[in-house]
This record gives sequence, C-alpha cells and structure tokens, in this order.
Amino acid sequence: MEKNNQHQGNLAEVFFTFLKLGLTAFGGPIAHLAYFKKELVDRRSWVSDSQFSQLLAICQFLPGPASSQLGFSLGLVRAGWLGGLAAFIAFTLPSALLLIVFASLLPALSGPVGDAAIHGLKIVAFAVVADAVISMSKKLCPDNQRIVIALISAAVLIIVDNAWLQLLVIICGAIAGIIMCKEGAVEQTAHLPIHYGRKLGGTLLCLFVTLLVGLPLFVTQDPSLISIADAFYRAGALVFGGGHVVLPLLEESVVSTGWISSETFLAGYGAAQAIPGPIFAFSAYLGAVIPTGDSAWLGATIALLFIFTPGFLLVAGILPFWRAVSHHAIVANAFSGVNAVVVGLLAAALYNPIFTSAINNAFDLAIGIIGFTMLKVWRLSAIFVVIWCLTASIAISLLV
Repeated sequence: MEKNNQHQGNLAEVFFTFLKLGLTAFGGPIAHLAYFKKELVDRRSWVSDSQFSQLLAICQFLPGPASSQLGFSLGLVRAGWLGGLAAFIAFTLPSALLLIVFASLLPALSGPVGDAAIHGLKIVAFAVVADAVISMSKKLCPDNQRIVIALISAAVLIIVDNAWLQLLVIICGAIAGIIMCKEGAVEQTAHLPIHYGRKLGGTLLCLFVTLLVGLPLFVTQDPSLISIADAFYRAGALVFGGGHVVLPLLEESVVSTGWISSETFLAGYGAAQAIPGPIFAFSAYLGAVIPTGDSAWLGATIALLFIFTPGFLLVAGILPFWRAVSHHAIVANAFSGVNAVVVGLLAAALYNPIFTSAINNAFDLAIGIIGFTMLKVWRLSAIFVVIWCLTASIAISLLV
C-alpha cells in the first residue's frame, strides 16, 4: 500500500522546499523530475507514487514546461492555489535572477576574450541540444511511424522557417498520430486531491484561449512590453515537451523579428545550461536584453510570467476533466504524433540557428563533439560542459 501525507501543507513549507530544489536541481527537465520524486514522494510523502505518476502524465501530455508544471501541480495539491504559486516562484527565482544578472553583464563581455566566451556558450547550446535530440528521439520515436513523422517535420521546418508553420506541423502531427499510432488509452487509477470543480477548470481553459487569441491584437512590430507578453505567451502555449524544445519558438519570436541578434540569443541559452532550475527561466534573460525602452527587470518579469502562464492555466484547467478525457485512445494517439513532431522541431533547431551560428570551423566542431560526449557518454552534468566549452573557446582564441 502506498503511503502519502495527504494533509494540507503550509506556504512556508512549499516555498522553502522548492527553493532548495531551485538552488540544487541541475541537469535539465528530465533530471528535475527525479529530484521532485526523491524529495516530495520518497522523502516527504506529499503524494503517493501513483499520484506523482498521474500528475507527471498530465504535464507531459500538455504543452508547456513539464517539470515546472509538475512542480506547480504538486504545490497546488499540497497547499492550494497559493501553494502552486509559491512552488513556481521558489523553483524559478534563483535561475531567473542569475540570468538577469548575466544579461546586465553582457555588454561588458567585449574584446577577444569576451567574444570567445560568448561563442563558447553557443557551442554549449549545440552540445546540449544534440544530446536532447538523441535522448528524446529514443523515448518519443520508438517505432517507424513516429520516426517518419519526426523526419518529415524536421525537413519541413528546415526548408520553411515560420512560427505559424510550426503550429501547423504540430496539428498535422496530431492527425498523423491518430491515423498511424496505436498507443491505446491511458490508464488512470490514482485519485488526485483537487479541491475545485469543472466550472473553474473550464474558466481557466477559456482564459488560456482568450489570451492566446487576444494578445496578438495589441502587438506592435517594434519590441514593446505587450509584444514580449504575446511572443512569450505564444511560445509557452505551443511548445510540446518543454525544456530545450522552446528554443525554436523563442528564436522565431525574438531573433527572426530582429529584436536581438542570434549571438545574444545563443549566449544566454548557453549560460542557462550552467545554472540549476527550469530551462524556461531563459525567458528572463531574453526579456532583459530585448530593447523595449523600459526597465530590463520589467521586461524580464513580463517574459518570465507570460511564458509560464499558459502551461499553468492548462494544467490547472484540465485537472478536473482529466479522468474522463484520458480514457479515450484517440487522445493518447494524437499526443504520440505531437511528441514525434517535437523531436523533429528540435532537430530542425539544432541545425538552424544552433549549428549554423555556433560551428564556424573544425575547432568549434571538435569542442562541440567533446561537449556532447561529456553529456551522452560520460554522463557528466551540463555545468562541466559549460566549463569545457568556455575554457576551450577562450584558449583557442588566444592561441590561434
């Protein structure tokens, strides 16, 4: 019999538990899930193994940052709405603050050494995303049908670079999944202690759609706070798989529009690999460096809040409905197709903008391959890859 401590927790307990996780959870989204289980299931017994698995399945099925959605859901179950908010703030705050500080220091990184350091961070992005593509392809494309979906998606996205095409490819992937995949219905046995009903859940889902459709009506071509809100909300709403998969959506929104350069974008993404906490905290860095004319801290806050909001609205909105919805095989099959598209989308991003910007010569390629080997073969933390790529890039710039 599974044991779990079902009594309502307090906000301080939730906040400081997740703050500890936010300060120590290195390794990316998949590693975060293991940290959560060890701390909140095995050590603290906030939920049972079955309940944890159930929440994880829901978060993986929905677009958004799965590990942060899971943390929000665990805080919600433990201490209500304020508990979910406390979990989000505590888990995200350390990495967001570090990346905002990095953004403020970016102008000082000039000259040969500074340029080499920034380029080294771009090579970090190459190694990390290459590792993510291979790892995710093994999990999300276990058969020929899904491999075909992933390859076609990658080819289309490489040939035609457009944010709305990405949405179309995701929709086509869902249709292909229904036709080609035979996953079957999701089993559901764990009771989730959610203390609100379908009426509120439906309201949250309506708010999700309203913001997705309504925000674009107020955007301007030049970067502004409302444009940032729209771009980051759309990225958070359309990204399946979370983590590194958000890269192409954000790149389309802030680089292709000319708001920031590809070098600035990839430098921040590389820096995000060196710190604990959610990858989506990268949005705080982007919000800080986008030239809106307002405070960098305000831009960072807007970007951070709006990239997480859609995922939280979705998971909180769907929880009251999930037991009924998840019994349908068509839902599982559709998401199997979407997950295959996720692999293709990430593979396309690995080529452009990452490879095309980070790998300029044989030295860069060698540094990147060694960094990839450190992750994939030697199973080292991403922080060691950051140290290696920075050191090697700076050394080569001084010697060659």
